[in-house]
Amino acid sequence: MTTTPTRVLADAAASAAPPSWWEQPWVRFTARRAVRLLVSVWVLVTASFAMIHLIPGDPVRGALGPTAPAALVEARRAALGLDDPLPVQYLHYLQGLVTGDLGTSLLSQLPVVDVVGQRLPATLALAVLAFLASVAVAVPLGTLLGVLTRRGHGRRTELVFTTSSIVVATIPDFLIGVALVYVFGVELGWLPVAGNASPEAYVLPVLSLAVGPAAILARIVRVEMVSVLEADYIRTARAKRLRARRIHLRHALPNALTSALTLGGLLLGSMVAGTVLVENVFAWPGLGSTIVSSILSKDYPVVQAIVLVYGLGVLLVNTAVDVALALLDPRSMIREG
Repeated sequence: MTTTPTRVLADAAASAAPPSWWEQPWVRFTARRAVRLLVSVWVLVTASFAMIHLIPGDPVRGALGPTAPAALVEARRAALGLDDPLPVQYLHYLQGLVTGDLGTSLLSQLPVVDVVGQRLPATLALAVLAFLASVAVAVPLGTLLGVLTRRGHGRRTELVFTTSSIVVATIPDFLIGVALVYVFGVELGWLPVAGNASPEAYVLPVLSLAVGPAAILARIVRVEMVSVLEADYIRTARAKRLRARRIHLRHALPNALTSALTLGGLLLGSMVAGTVLVENVFAWPGLGSTIVSSILSKDYPVVQAIVLVYGLGVLLVNTAVDVALALLDPRSMIREG
């Protein structure tokens, strides 16, 4: 088959034409992440709906108590729509989520949205401050240790740091909180141990959440820093006689933080979940203490809503990490495409 000059020119023009908007890496990346997030949210919403129906017993009877009149129990069940078929209840639940109606508390008779809205800021403040504190400690510490222990130097320093970080990372957050309460609250009396009425009240809960993640993150930063410092472009920078501070901070650190950013996002999600126990240690007025009290009092609509909020928080954090990694390394979008 003979190829005509016109056909050759047409093929060349087609190959030189810019890709369509759908073929753009960032468009396909955004579409994939949006679909993944929507599917994950649907699974979370369905699981939170099923939770209240999988728990043995009657939630209304459990909330009102065994001595509540049967007529009151039936009226409350009818008001909550629990007598409807499951598909109807599921549709009503989805409709309520879309309109911002999470139901009514079985005990206080307040809208669940108001209950969650009152407690959510305290939990977010605790988790975000703990995350910032862990990053503020882990990144400089991991970077310094990476510089000191590269090429086999500082074996004793590396051994001490690795051992201590493993030990600290394995201690549960609430045990760290109990120890901090005993030392700084009971024995020394330096800091308050309950509530969030003053800035000093944030210190112990934030430390309880931040110590373990800071140890884990510092180890990752050190390992990545050691690996990056052996890269060819770092050797080239040294050959150009650039200052050590510039090599470490401007050339090595941004590349070493890529893996640390992924882990940091996971740690932030775990911190949000870890507030459940820490808040109960410090009587913190957040979602963690609320969900525990709601479980004990069988106030399942509140439990259902808080589980949904925690799950959405983890999903949004993971999505934000994916986007941040794509911005730092646009090649990842191309590799996925």
